[in-house]
Amino acid sequence: MAAGKQPKLLDAGAPVPDVRLKLLSGGEATLREIAARGPALLAFFKISCPICQLTFPFLERLHAAGTLAIYGISQNDARGTRDFNKDFGVTFPTLLDDEDENFPASDAFGISSVPTLFLVERDGTISQVVEGWRKKEMEGLGAKAGAAVFRQGDNVPEWKAG
Repeated sequence: MAAGKQPKLLDAGAPVPDVRLKLLSGGEATLREIAARGPALLAFFKISCPICQLTFPFLERLHAAGTLAIYGISQNDARGTRDFNKDFGVTFPTLLDDEDENFPASDAFGISSVPTLFLVERDGTISQVVEGWRKKEMEGLGAKAGAAVFRQGDNVPEWKAG
């Protein structure tokens, strides 16, 4: 969770904030640069969050389809984030929202709980916001990506707060 005064969570229709973050794999990127490449799902998370641990393997399934760019935005340090990605099979790019800089991306988006997902369109506008775990929203993201998020035998809850 971001520190300090908490602004209101950005809604669909808002422009994506132009925040520059470090990539876990090296280098940097701005969130507007990411959006300009095509629709992208920005997934804010914390490694200790059990709902993030539930959500991210399903986001990995969406990523594996290759039709929707997904970026994790970690509120933790590089070492812990690498361990999380390894433990939960995350291979999509991950950005670091630096605690030492007071979580610039989380604050710009108004994040108060994780996971929080933002679907950002090529023009830089947010088209969808998902807080916590919502099975129907995940199915909808899968439909947009042309990918099956859930498989037969998956036992997933309808809803869980972040």
